[in-house]
Amino acid sequence: MASRITNAETLTSHGNVVARRAVAAILEAGLQAADPYEGTRRLVRIESGQLVVGQPDLVNHGDPRAAQVERFDLDRLGRILVVGAGKGVQRVARALEEVLGDRLDGGHVIAKHEDDALCQRVGVTYGAHPVPDEGCVEGCRRILELAAGLSERDLVFTIGASGISSLLTLPPDGITLDEVRQLTYLMQIEKGVPTGDLNKVRNHVDIVKGGRITRRLRPAKVVHLLAKEPAPYSRVVGGKHFVHFYPDSSSFADARSVLRKWQAWDEVPASIREYLTRAGPADETMKPDEFEATGARVFCLISQERGMLPTAEAKARELGYNPYRLATTMQAEASQAGLITADIALSVARDGIPFSAPCALISGGELIVTVGKETGMGGRNQEFALAAATRIAGNARIAIGAVDSDGTDGPGGQFHAGDEVIPCLGGGIVDGATMEEAKQAGVDVDSALRRHDTSPVLWQLKSGALVTHSISLLDLRVAVVMAE
Repeated sequence: MASRITNAETLTSHGNVVARRAVAAILEAGLQAADPYEGTRRLVRIESGQLVVGQPDLVNHGDPRAAQVERFDLDRLGRILVVGAGKGVQRVARALEEVLGDRLDGGHVIAKHEDDALCQRVGVTYGAHPVPDEGCVEGCRRILELAAGLSERDLVFTIGASGISSLLTLPPDGITLDEVRQLTYLMQIEKGVPTGDLNKVRNHVDIVKGGRITRRLRPAKVVHLLAKEPAPYSRVVGGKHFVHFYPDSSSFADARSVLRKWQAWDEVPASIREYLTRAGPADETMKPDEFEATGARVFCLISQERGMLPTAEAKARELGYNPYRLATTMQAEASQAGLITADIALSVARDGIPFSAPCALISGGELIVTVGKETGMGGRNQEFALAAATRIAGNARIAIGAVDSDGTDGPGGQFHAGDEVIPCLGGGIVDGATMEEAKQAGVDVDSALRRHDTSPVLWQLKSGALVTHSISLLDLRVAVVMAE
């Protein structure tokens, strides 16, 4: 696979070149691991006229059927279809196309705008993330058209990946797409509401989310593919998962409570308040018991041993930096997380506490940027890196970088003041010289952070990372501290 950081040479051409190269190499290794293609090819295969689905390292922990490999007689199967949604979803769909060949009857997936076109037999609709657009709605309609008329002889593979909560959007009668867009922007962008809370609302103003799409696939046989690393089975199918082919344990009452918790009840469109108030049990999402009764299997596509964080840690060790995982998941304001990570790195450099240099401090998960009414161009990884730069200014031993594994850190696509086009960045790399470089260039970093306008700054300072698109295993953040 080609390098995912396409401007690594530029990123490592200035400042603390040695430390920047180490950060870039560790980030690149992690990004390479965030690819479900090989996992799909290992999981799904054809052997002696049978379609075989199973691989021990791709089964969720505690799956009661963990030892059971699914086998389907190709001569007895009817149609084989693929449906899905998420960032980088085509990497999985393309692998299934190659495995199944002419035996695949088609399908449809919803990918994020600007994703590379990969599919040949499976249709693709492109939609927006994090705020849905008409492409998301159109893609859902096409999937529902395929679901109509399925029989017990048919087999459907579903593909779920990060980003599905936006890309799989189809509002019920009485609520417009624009009103769902207003809801999403208010909650996720302006208020910085965590996805777990937001989905309790989104799941209840939609007719496909929260497992409802899986109801439409009956009575076909279904194999669910999750573009993630294995997790406890009870968590994946326990009704609190963001992938909408799986069940949801929240209720309309929970949705109303979330809006009130975030002081958004009076701010969302009236149609949403009315729908959440009057909807009845027949409108509810799929619950875990109903999902389990379908008999469907759930497999993951990224093994833990080959996952993003373990691979990044292995690369750090190879480069001579002892890796320390600060957190597998981290959910906090991106700028504050950047400052704290920088402080830990400074403590290592100055006092050898809590770790000894040379080392690499690694974390994952998904940070938050509460934008409010600002309209700057940036993303959580860029904000993390730029905030960290303000703290490590002048230090000759530290470099810090962060990337979104799907390749797009924030919506992107805006224009900077003037004629220069600022591309949608995947993250950034900074070091102790970054603030001096900003001063020499006349760039006000503090103002950019206040306005959440980090992309133009990082791009001007040759510190913004361009990253090819794939699935999302959330974010990868690395701080390296060189030996004295």
